[in-house]
Amino acid sequence: MSTINVLKREEVSSANQAIFDNLEKALGFVPNLYATYAHSENALGNYLNFANAKTSLKAKEKEVVNLAVSQVNNCLYCLSAHTAIGKMNGFTDEQILELRAGKASFDQKLDALARLAKNITKNRGATDAQVLDNFFAAGWTKENLIDTIVLVGDKTISNYINNTTEIPVDFPVAQPLETMEA
Repeated sequence: MSTINVLKREEVSSANQAIFDNLEKALGFVPNLYATYAHSENALGNYLNFANAKTSLKAKEKEVVNLAVSQVNNCLYCLSAHTAIGKMNGFTDEQILELRAGKASFDQKLDALARLAKNITKNRGATDAQVLDNFFAAGWTKENLIDTIVLVGDKTISNYINNTTEIPVDFPVAQPLETMEA
């Protein structure tokens, strides 16, 4: 397989250099996955606009979706990044493992969200009716449903880029998930 390198600032376009500078200021570094997007003149800026767009989901709820989707798509990079971000959003190690498995015994509403995200991803959008009914019964809205599906797509893009390029993980590496099937 061809090797896809992680680009450095001096190797990218001036537009991507400006984005790298902003990422450096905001995060203290340019994550390897974002540097990989910069192989395209437009993909990094387009992706960041998409990923940072307004949504009805709070940051913690977004991490529920990100963890469940990244687990289904078996993306070690995204699992590692979102494990770190999940901790920053107040989840414990045990809760993160549950969310990766597509459930949340510690919170009924987040459980419905995690199950939905996992189900959408596993079934490529052909969501099980009972999972969807449970999502609405837990208090989620149609707006939340659409925003969740958009977030599944957002995360799937990153999962696929990483799984195709196999770029090095530059976050603490997430441990393998023991069999915790719902």
